[in-house]
Amino acid sequence: MPDYHDDLRLAHVLADAADAATMDRFKALDLKVETKPDMTPVSEADKAAEELIRGHLHRARPRDAILGEEYGVEGTGPRRWVIDPIDGTKNYVRGVPVWATLISLMEAGDEGFRPVVGVVSAPALNRRWWAAKGAGAYTGRSLTSATRMQVSKVGRIADASFAFSSLSGWEEQGRLDGLLDLTRACWRTRGYGDFWPYMMVAEGSVDLCAEPELSLWDMAAPAIVVQEAGGRYTALDGEDGPGGGNAAASNGLLHDELLGYLNQRY
Repeated sequence: MPDYHDDLRLAHVLADAADAATMDRFKALDLKVETKPDMTPVSEADKAAEELIRGHLHRARPRDAILGEEYGVEGTGPRRWVIDPIDGTKNYVRGVPVWATLISLMEAGDEGFRPVVGVVSAPALNRRWWAAKGAGAYTGRSLTSATRMQVSKVGRIADASFAFSSLSGWEEQGRLDGLLDLTRACWRTRGYGDFWPYMMVAEGSVDLCAEPELSLWDMAAPAIVVQEAGGRYTALDGEDGPGGGNAAASNGLLHDELLGYLNQRY
């Protein structure tokens, strides 16, 4: 199996640079915010962080392609870095500390592009999570100061904690009834949203989470973290990986039931 240690180390360097840039503008009274064509917000910090990461990659990995939320695709080839400079921009612009920079390296294979490295860095929470293919998932302050993560062993929906982002997207897709049935069946539900529930699945503090509509840059890094922690990360149709436009993540033991609820009335 390939060794991705150098790529993982680079991803941490990229995350360090992005953390410094985003924290410098977090809660700034003069932060500039625009509305994109899809009616979602983008701040000057989103753009600056992505530009910073792209600049580092141009120097360190000039042959690799880059896909970012703000500036699209650049380059071609079997290796592609996927960047969400600020996942949770709505939180960021309102001063809520739940946001993160997501950095992933994806490699082409027989089943298309798959993530092989992922870093999720949430500096306002003072938390970071990461994983590399075949090397496990970790959380901590640095590569040398880290704790290995493992998903939970909860085996019954009635004992499970389920996290979701909002109700509107599920309603738009005609999946709201199934989602509500799942919330009634679970022991506990919370609407943490964005990257955080996936990291809690990886840590074992949440057992299930799902979102009805996502982009690749939202999912590539969380997917490998969940998978390397022993969990499952699929689309709502059950396809493994982050390529399906939506997501369901679990400790693995409850995954089929999770998908069953979310698809039962669809």
